[in-house]
Amino acid sequence: MPKVSVVMSVYNGEKYLKESVESILNQTFSDFEFIIINDGSTDKTPEILRSFNDERIKVINQENMGLTRSLNKAINLVIGEYIARMDADDVSLPERLERQVEFLDENLDVGMVGTACKEIDRDGQEIGIFSPPTTNNELKKVLIRYNPFVHASVMIR
Repeated sequence: MPKVSVVMSVYNGEKYLKESVESILNQTFSDFEFIIINDGSTDKTPEILRSFNDERIKVINQENMGLTRSLNKAINLVIGEYIARMDADDVSLPERLERQVEFLDENLDVGMVGTACKEIDRDGQEIGIFSPPTTNNELKKVLIRYNPFVHASVMIR
């Protein structure tokens, strides 16, 4: 049984999908399954997903249901202790999963972790850094106004 289940839903994500999937497959932490919902893509997404030869990837093809329903479907299929989110147009740094697993393993009172992120433009050029609040008190203050978590960087128990 894998320690982590990475979940992704993709709809017509051909432009960034290959790099996004590779960023997960090339993690320093390798004990994971990668559940990818192809949400009725009509571009080259299915072809790109078929190009990967990695037993950790499980692709589910379906008619378009939308992001929320697709992610819920993926979550119902997970078998890992932790669930990590990933988006088809985002890239994870190589140590993301390793660091998040280590933190959750060492801090049993924490239910979810996330990260800051580099914002990039369509050409991959860095245009800024988003650093969400990190303390419990800061999070309590902002959560009533907005969600500060970068979805594609979250890992939960």
